[in-house]
Amino acid sequence: MKHLHSKAALIALAAMVTLGACKKDDDEDPPPPPVTPPSAQVVEVTGSLSGTVNWTADNIYKLNGFVRVEDGTVLNIAAGTVILGDFETKGTLVVQRGGRINAIGEANNPIVMTSEKQPGLRQPGDWGGLVICGRARNNVAGGEAELEGGYGAFHGGNDDNDNSGTLKYVQINFAGIPINPNEEVNSLTMGSVGKSTVIENVFCGYGLDDAFEWFGGTVDAKYLVAYRGLDDDLDVDLGYSGNVQFALCIRGASLADQSGSNGFEVDNNGQGSENQPYTSGTFSNVSIIGPKKTRETPISLQFQHCAQLRRNSRIKIHNSFLTGYPDGLYINGSGSAAAATANELRVRNTILAGVEHWGGNGWGSAGTIFTDAPANGVQHPNNPRGNALKTDADGFDVAAWFTTPAFGNMLMDKWTDAGLDPSIFDLGTPTVLPNSGSMLLSGADFSGMPAYFQQVSHRGAFGTTDWTLGWVDWNCALTTY
Repeated sequence: MKHLHSKAALIALAAMVTLGACKKDDDEDPPPPPVTPPSAQVVEVTGSLSGTVNWTADNIYKLNGFVRVEDGTVLNIAAGTVILGDFETKGTLVVQRGGRINAIGEANNPIVMTSEKQPGLRQPGDWGGLVICGRARNNVAGGEAELEGGYGAFHGGNDDNDNSGTLKYVQINFAGIPINPNEEVNSLTMGSVGKSTVIENVFCGYGLDDAFEWFGGTVDAKYLVAYRGLDDDLDVDLGYSGNVQFALCIRGASLADQSGSNGFEVDNNGQGSENQPYTSGTFSNVSIIGPKKTRETPISLQFQHCAQLRRNSRIKIHNSFLTGYPDGLYINGSGSAAAATANELRVRNTILAGVEHWGGNGWGSAGTIFTDAPANGVQHPNNPRGNALKTDADGFDVAAWFTTPAFGNMLMDKWTDAGLDPSIFDLGTPTVLPNSGSMLLSGADFSGMPAYFQQVSHRGAFGTTDWTLGWVDWNCALTTY
């Protein structure tokens, strides 16, 4: 949720994201037709849906403008269904409060929501994305609010067990649109979504803004993938208090937002106030894989932190692995620092790993000279960073806090020592499982955590089972539907 992307920025971004595909100016080149198999019928969808609506895999559904699942409406989407967002009208699917979406794919037959453009021409921001609004609590004054952008998506209430439906085995690709400055639709936007909603196995690829953003709410989620988005991977705000387990976030080296891109970006609210409920969600078994594979890998200067925990937030991060950003963990603001000291903001059994010979300590400043090695090069020449741990809160010793022995955290100069497979940084299908003997395969601790969490031995998103198989499309830029 950052800024209004200019048309020029979109065109420049297109050249970077489509694996070398060419792109003409949008004013001169109309959008290509939808990708439609000869046997499929394209069903144009506009306006409001009501009653019980069933979308089936023998059709392709094209969203025109804001399509709304209204209060009392149930939208059922069958496994294998393809949904396209119209380019000209930036088609967006909005589940209003009281509406439900049951998008239930299968491990080998996911539901795909994507751009209408041909393979090789798809870009971040081709369509709006999926927005789900519920009646759980947030910390906005009065308890009810309209999602940023003013497009009629109201959320909030006092029913923390509200049910907005089920998402399982769903891809959301090339989504995200700017509406006003600092106000965007994300790939998956969740406004005050309640605990009875099910969100599992969701892939957000090449989004123009955040991959997943929680504005308040209590919904739990597991098996999430954020892939090569532009802004933040996991954006948490307005009093979100649910649980998330097993999430993989991978960045592209050139794809970053001018406002600054992070793995985690966490706020209590925009003002950093004491409004309750606090942003206090619990995340476990998250792997944040930043853009910096090696010290020679050029990356956008807009990348910032593996995790930026700020504005009086009280998030909990457990059993996770974070690497590849110019800075590691940033405790931003006196409110968040006080919450960390009071054991309300927590980072536990988590590894922060740098990049070999980058910045002297594995983190991203320029110009450091090593024995028998060249200077670090031109990365961040005017804004050297290079902090594994940092804070702007006077009197808070973030290094002493993070390395408290009882917390079980670990600092590493280079991610290669963790046993991570190098292909996880690259385009194409990565090897997501840790190598044999990796320290990531052990060391997790679930003491005192909510009962929701599956107790596994591994830190980070994966142990010995690849839960992305079948339903994640790493090459969605080139897939024909």
